[in-house]
Amino acid sequence: MRTIEKILDQARWAPSGDNTQTWRFEILSDDHVVIHGFDTRDWCVYDLDGHASQLAVGALLETLSIAASGHGLRADITRRPDTPDTHLLFDVRLEPDSSVQPSPLIPCIETRSVQRRAMGSRALTLDERKALEAAVAPYRILWFETLGERSRIAKLNFDSAEIRLTIPEAFRTHSTIIEWGARFSEDRIPEVAVGVDPMTARLMKFVMQSWGRVDFFNRWLFGTLAPRIQLDYIPGIACSAHAFMVAPSAPVSIDDHIAAGRAMQRLWLTTEKLGLQSQPEMTPLIFNQYAREGKHFTGKESARHRAADLAARLGTLLSPENVDRTVWVCRLGRKRPIPGRSIRLPLPRLNTSQDR
Repeated sequence: MRTIEKILDQARWAPSGDNTQTWRFEILSDDHVVIHGFDTRDWCVYDLDGHASQLAVGALLETLSIAASGHGLRADITRRPDTPDTHLLFDVRLEPDSSVQPSPLIPCIETRSVQRRAMGSRALTLDERKALEAAVAPYRILWFETLGERSRIAKLNFDSAEIRLTIPEAFRTHSTIIEWGARFSEDRIPEVAVGVDPMTARLMKFVMQSWGRVDFFNRWLFGTLAPRIQLDYIPGIACSAHAFMVAPSAPVSIDDHIAAGRAMQRLWLTTEKLGLQSQPEMTPLIFNQYAREGKHFTGKESARHRAADLAARLGTLLSPENVDRTVWVCRLGRKRPIPGRSIRLPLPRLNTSQDR
């Protein structure tokens, strides 16, 4: 395997929303690859402006740079400016650089994963917080660590989940992202990694066969209660802290979101290096943005009203200025076993050069 392929083979382990892997690689030479970055706005209610996918592409580029450092190479990355937002192109050239030292985060690239269940809740140490804050500079982190603060965030996520589980626009996403009966999945979330108990998983599999079933269970059988408790409320309390990553200024451009994704990946890999686990908590932030911008993300008026209420609560929690600048939210905690995880598509399936 060529060096450039070894680097890309590590880069492909970058995180993406629901393991969508919104990128492809076009290898032009031994030191030049074009990254094709896509988004999921045409089918995912959480990515209507492409920002979530841009974060993921940023994480990919950061992972590539970190992987390249292990070979004494510097990754020079340039985005081609005249490409559609839905299909970004980045020229990556690998340059030998004697000043480049292997990143200490390299061993964490493939072991980093998502913990959707309860984590150990022992408080973060001062050294751990300092390491995580240094990893994201010049971004900063707002910490919510006490039991009261964690409970407040857990309730926010619990209420946000009521929106995502009761709007038909989210059903298209939820009905396709889980690989039922699986422990590992190359392109989705395996059932055992979803974070619910086996009985709830079986019920979810049955209900999610159609929107009609989902709507019936939600209306008459409290269909959202068990998943919201297991996926949002309990994990929101059973952790060490919630971290809100705040940018120096409110993100405006594509490059702003790409840069945020790079910082996010440094945070996540550093979390892994410290022996901690993490889980994204982006839904309240996404619905907050939709509410503030008046985006018609669902035909259900009641859900739009709930999103506006969430936006007001988030503004009170963070302050309006910090809300505008927050680009990533996650919870962190002490490691607990994970019964399965999302893996990745093999490199040949991500390499468009193979199609020639």
